[in-house]
Amino acid sequence: MNREEKKMIIDDLTATLKESGIVYLVNPEGMTVEKSNILRRKCYDKDMTFRVVKNTLLQKAMEASEKDFSPLFTELKGTTGVLISSVPNGPAKLIKEFQKTSDKLVLKGAYVAESCYVGADQLENLVNIKSREELIADVVALLQSPMKNVVSALQNNGGQKVAGLVKALEERNK
Repeated sequence: MNREEKKMIIDDLTATLKESGIVYLVNPEGMTVEKSNILRRKCYDKDMTFRVVKNTLLQKAMEASEKDFSPLFTELKGTTGVLISSVPNGPAKLIKEFQKTSDKLVLKGAYVAESCYVGADQLENLVNIKSREELIADVVALLQSPMKNVVSALQNNGGQKVAGLVKALEERNK
């Protein structure tokens, strides 16, 4: 690989890293071609990109991306695959699901929402991160709960009680 090719790869990786706030580093060492193709297919189905890159090129791209990837630099040894996604816990769920059939895909680290997670032991924490849609659904459910209770109380003979209370208060104020 000549300098121009390396520069093109670094520039491409830098642009990708600048765009994405979710980057997972994995060790796919020892995976068969068949397993690798299955992983790539699953990534494609879930709107993620998977790419195996040279560690030195990846580190240069990370340094040029204007984000703080420095805690992940220690993990840039051996074979490194990069998973890029728009869903914070998407790659973690994919890795966990993939590990049920093969122990060859190991999490090295992740950069999610300006935080770095280093080591395979962080997989469970990453799986539990909620996506934007999940957080919105939680907020909506919390907002709907009190309203549902009021409506339910009014529907279950509560309406008659409330009307009676209002009438009693009205008569008391006269």
